Amino acid sequence: MTRRRFRADDPERKQWQDPEHIFSAIGLEKGMVFVDPGCGEGYFALPASRKVGPGGKVYAFDINPDAVEALREKAKSEGVDNIITHVGEAEATVECEGCANIVFFGIDLHDFRDPLQVLKNARKMLKSNGRIADLDWKAEPMEFGPPPEIRFSKEKAKDLIESAGFTILLVQDAGPFHYLILAGG
Repeated sequence: MTRRRFRADDPERKQWQDPEHIFSAIGLEKGMVFVDPGCGEGYFALPASRKVGPGGKVYAFDINPDAVEALREKAKSEGVDNIITHVGEAEATVECEGCANIVFFGIDLHDFRDPLQVLKNARKMLKSNGRIADLDWKAEPMEFGPPPEIRFSKEKAKDLIESAGFTILLVQDAGPFHYLILAGG
């Protein structure tokens, strides 16, 4: 099967993965602090920065320096100044301690070398009432996305999140290709 790749700015992607709809589902609001490990070119970080507004903040980091630079350029061209970016490995990054309302894993928890460590780092970044959100690919064959053998099933993702000390608050489908898990500390 030929796998189709979508760019971060592909308009077709918004039809089946709309950041605004996802942010409503996870409770992202003005003034919040949003952390986006594995942010890529900012498909979620940029709309999150607009959603949290000037009183909020977005921490966005990725191991890929080209992706982080692309995000910086997009933010600059759009006049966005509430995103703090850097290049870094999620297994070794804690952006802030106890400052985040939401740590968001946008179709990438399965990509990390040590996802349990990444979740433990997320726990350190969260406020006491903060939440993590894991939006990820359903473990089914599709024309695009990562190969099914590296995807996490809902059950595997839930078990991993719970093993990091979180309580599952919500598990639901998020369109035809993804699921969403929301968890609190």
